[in-house]
Amino acid sequence: MSYLVLARKWRPQTFEEVVGQQSVIRTLQNGIDRHRIPHAIIFSGVRGVGKTTLARLVAKALNCQGGPTKIPCNKCEHCTEITAGNAIDIHEIDGASNRGIQEIRELKENIRFFPTKSRYKIIIIDEVHMLTTEAFNALLKTLEEPPEHVFFMFATTELHKIPITILSRCQRYELQKVSSSELFTFFSKIAQEEKVIISDWALNIIVREAGGSVRDGLSLLDQIFSFGGDEITDEDVIQVLGLVDSQVVSSMAAAIFNSDLANGLRILDETSSYGVDLKRLANDLLYYFRALLICRISANPEKLLDVPDQEFAEMRQIAGQHTTESLQLYFNMLLKGVEEMQYSSHPRLAFEMALIRAAEAGNVVPVAELLGKLETMQSGGVVASIKKAVTPRGPAQKPSVKEKTKSEAPQKAVSTEIPEKPGQQQKKVVKNLKAEEPVKEEPAEAEAPSQQATEKGSTENTVEPPTRDVRKNWDEFIEYVMDRKKWMAHTLRLCSKVREEGAELILKFDDPSDCKMLQSKENMKFLTEFSQDFFQKEFKIGIKIRGADSQGITDQDGMGPQEERRALANDPLVQMASEVLGGRVVNIRTGPRSR
Repeated sequence: MSYLVLARKWRPQTFEEVVGQQSVIRTLQNGIDRHRIPHAIIFSGVRGVGKTTLARLVAKALNCQGGPTKIPCNKCEHCTEITAGNAIDIHEIDGASNRGIQEIRELKENIRFFPTKSRYKIIIIDEVHMLTTEAFNALLKTLEEPPEHVFFMFATTELHKIPITILSRCQRYELQKVSSSELFTFFSKIAQEEKVIISDWALNIIVREAGGSVRDGLSLLDQIFSFGGDEITDEDVIQVLGLVDSQVVSSMAAAIFNSDLANGLRILDETSSYGVDLKRLANDLLYYFRALLICRISANPEKLLDVPDQEFAEMRQIAGQHTTESLQLYFNMLLKGVEEMQYSSHPRLAFEMALIRAAEAGNVVPVAELLGKLETMQSGGVVASIKKAVTPRGPAQKPSVKEKTKSEAPQKAVSTEIPEKPGQQQKKVVKNLKAEEPVKEEPAEAEAPSQQATEKGSTENTVEPPTRDVRKNWDEFIEYVMDRKKWMAHTLRLCSKVREEGAELILKFDDPSDCKMLQSKENMKFLTEFSQDFFQKEFKIGIKIRGADSQGITDQDGMGPQEERRALANDPLVQMASEVLGGRVVNIRTGPRSR
């Protein structure tokens, strides 16, 4: 007798021998016991999970000499003929090569006649999704009202390609991938029966490569048995399957984590010299980082990963040493490298560049940090980093000396106009007001203000500084911002439209990328302060993007630039200075100044 491959030799002959699919098997057996087998069944699932096998087992159970029974005897004439594949009443058709309407018409003519030897005629169509639309339409009426002596069994790997009119006339059974533990137990049993010694590690590798498919795993096992003989070593499995040792993958991942480019490239060169497929190595490394990411974010990663226990414990330990963001960054870089390798004429170079990008990921400086350093260089190394909050107080409150000291921040400035002697122009004096420093008058210039100015300064407590028009002075405002934050000024030049709506300054952008950095909370606050300082209006900034909602500023501490301006204007120390000097507040500045 000619040699049978393991996939045919170990094909299940009873429901109990089927690997996995317990829910489907239970439903079928109960249906046979209760005589509730549907006239049309469709089995769907990935390759090698038992679709055609279950269809043959149902046919055997229906036509068994002692049946219908859920446990075929495998001894009667009908069972042995079905097992051998020469039963005259079992029509197994390949849907890929018999997909036209003419073949379906011949089939319909054939099923009109009663079975020759068996109890029922069974029509098994494999890869039924390959039939043409006309062939499916020809089957509709027959599937809806078939003869009592006919059962249809369909198998497909692409259920979505079957018309819904066909699906609605069939009872569907969706077969799942076989779990790793069930495959490992099944392959171990085969190795014992075949009298082959193989390690658990090698079996785990075969299970992983099978990917939930029993037939794929049996084909790999058959190939390895032919290579190694009666005793299979781990090196045999690696050599036959062209795999990469897991230690190589973990060492390359460690080189990426440690930014050790020299070691990573050395491992790549040594692995390549052994003839290992670099695309396979890149995919293994990508799946390794996927496993690390799952171990980092999942509460039960063992349900999502099919890896040996020893490797799983090591992965959990490594994943715990890195953040989710860093693991995601490494994964994205390697994924981009794997995609580039698929279409590159020099896949090794693409792989090396992916390794370099991943290893140097930790040395990349964020854009915000670079902008901060640039501003520091432009300002000569002096950048104000702390802003003290200004507590608003009413005019009736009398602050203590200690409160006055805390109420003034070094960068808050108030401009006061002091009237000069008759015949002279007024001169602005800008001072940083502090509680511990008394206000000093200029000698010979600030003597005895006029009675009218004194009375005006003593009665005027509200702030009405001169304002600027937004449309007319917009270019001047951009130059004003250029002095403080150059990148923000360049961003404002990209603004397609600007308008003033009540207390809001609306900036409209056509492209969301133009104002991406401007929309951060910190930058929005800077922009609000700059606009209030320049236009001397208590603006709130609103950013509108074409097709999106507007965005405004929200402060964490509840005090925005408007509150700071009011607090400065109503500060008792400011009012006292205005009264003493006989002046009035003409400018309030809360925003920082870089130079």
